[in-house]
Amino acid sequence: MTPLRRKLSLAIALLALAGAVVSSVSLYHHFSTSKSSYCDIGENFNCDIVNRSTYSTVAGIPVALIGILGYLSLLALTTLYRSKAKTPAIVFMGSLAGLAFALYLTYVEAFVLATWCILCLSSLALIFAIAVLSSILLRHPLRTRSTAD
Repeated sequence: MTPLRRKLSLAIALLALAGAVVSSVSLYHHFSTSKSSYCDIGENFNCDIVNRSTYSTVAGIPVALIGILGYLSLLALTTLYRSKAKTPAIVFMGSLAGLAFALYLTYVEAFVLATWCILCLSSLALIFAIAVLSSILLRHPLRTRSTAD
């Protein structure tokens, strides 16, 4: 594995770990009955409104739990399976799916709920960064070619 691939995989793994943490905090607040004061910044920034809205679940599954599972999958791929030839493509496709879902949820925040969630925006930034890095990883070969050809 080339040094650039190692660095990209490590960066994606760290971002995925951060995403799992952010999603875990969001899941905690999804089920919490107390207010989260750090995110109540007026009427346009309130994680509780977003985390407890009807849009915070998909088929009864909390969106934050979906995030945790997605980020942990990306973490596993970039650590345990990073030397597999198909891993960059799987990570890229997974990150694009996560980014599309995050963009949909951001649309809901902006145009349906008219309220922003700092945790959600943080997750959006993390999955965007993962998508960018995974696109670079996808374009970089698994091994460097020999110059003796």
